[in-house]
Amino acid sequence: MLPLERQNRIKKLIYEKKNLKIAELSKTFGVSEMTIHRDVKGLLDQGIVKKTFGGISLVHTEHQETNTNHDACVFCSRKNNDRLAYRLILSNDKIEMACCAHCGLLRHQQLGDKVIQAICPDFFRQTTISAPSAWFVMDTTLHMGCCQPQVLTFEWKEHAEKFVKGFGGEVYAFQAAKKALFEKMNGNTTCGGKH
Repeated sequence: MLPLERQNRIKKLIYEKKNLKIAELSKTFGVSEMTIHRDVKGLLDQGIVKKTFGGISLVHTEHQETNTNHDACVFCSRKNNDRLAYRLILSNDKIEMACCAHCGLLRHQQLGDKVIQAICPDFFRQTTISAPSAWFVMDTTLHMGCCQPQVLTFEWKEHAEKFVKGFGGEVYAFQAAKKALFEKMNGNTTCGGKH
């Protein structure tokens, strides 16, 4: 298939589905992800799509509501700190920012399938990581001055376990972290403010 044909098929798919993952397009067309990135470059240049974490989304021409106030947590209204911030990318292209993984996990649970991606910083390296593949540490003795019970995020389980050896706490995978946080809060989903 020629690149122009692939680009036209991608354009048709993005109008139908609104959001596409680069890895899925690579499998669908049997080409490398780099080839897909080259194919979507034209769509990016035309303003038809925009990049999202791991994919592309349709750019809407009509006015959209977006969360432009990234200074305050979408969940508890505290001031956001980039060192701990948890970002939720929703299916309607809205981006919500939570002050920490504690609020991010609770908001993620509230929104359910509306979340197409969630990202957070690795506590040690400050690189952006995918929340569903992250490791979460709770009940540590190190307090960062954010929501309680405090939740810290790590890209690698090994780093989370080493952190726990020094500062205490427990390590959880994504789904287990959501469940444990909900239980630690006794089913209460209010945190400091508006929810």
